[in-house]
Amino acid sequence: MIIDFHTHIFPEKIAGRTLDYLKEICQTEPYTDGTAKDLIRSQKEAGVDISVALPAVTKPSQVDSINRFVLDFQEGPILSFGGIHPACENYKEILKGIKDAGIRGIKLHPDYQDTYFNDIRYKRIISYASELGLIVSVHAGQDPKCPDDIHCTPRMALEVIREVQPQKLVLAHFGGNQCWNEVEEYLVGEKVYFDTAVVLGVIPEEQFVRMVRNHGVEKILFGTDSPWAGQKEFVDYMKQCPLTEEEKERIFSQNALELLGISK
Repeated sequence: MIIDFHTHIFPEKIAGRTLDYLKEICQTEPYTDGTAKDLIRSQKEAGVDISVALPAVTKPSQVDSINRFVLDFQEGPILSFGGIHPACENYKEILKGIKDAGIRGIKLHPDYQDTYFNDIRYKRIISYASELGLIVSVHAGQDPKCPDDIHCTPRMALEVIREVQPQKLVLAHFGGNQCWNEVEEYLVGEKVYFDTAVVLGVIPEEQFVRMVRNHGVEKILFGTDSPWAGQKEFVDYMKQCPLTEEEKERIFSQNALELLGISK
């Protein structure tokens, strides 16, 4: 079984223009058209059983519409998290609504939300989300939108981990995109999950394997960042990675199943 813990989908009516906008920022051609239908096609080609979709709320006015959209993806091949913005004063009400709707987690994107990760508003959101048992997935490290102004550095993440003690925090891009030396220094061994989105084939393989084992393989989640990476390509890369088959099984599915509360 394979679970991709980091993907993105958009409503069909805006998927095209959203991807056009984002590919200009990312300078990358997407691997899908951004719709749920095309993600499912990609999954089948890659042998992925479940994709976790992560919506990025860029302004508070989007929260209600995004959280209505994700309700259609709470079972089956796509499981979508909910969204929230740090500027939402009614964050407890929003998070409680997400929990009551059966949504398993939320996505935060400090770069697109123009807020540093150690901001008190994020700490409050993460604290209450943890109280509710929600998973919190966060974009960590460099982003093409503002590559010289990282909104979630490993040091910021460590501050949040130490102060808030979140129960189910996932730092995307292996703890911090393009910040892996700092991730090793500050975050490896902490109580936090890393996903592999846009990391495989970029981070030196020796460093990747070392970090997996030093951090704890039980805290590593397979993710691609589709449509910005190919699911099949990432699955193939992971399969040939010099880890044991038991380690690969944990990364591909077992850790995610346990975190999501799904029986295999």
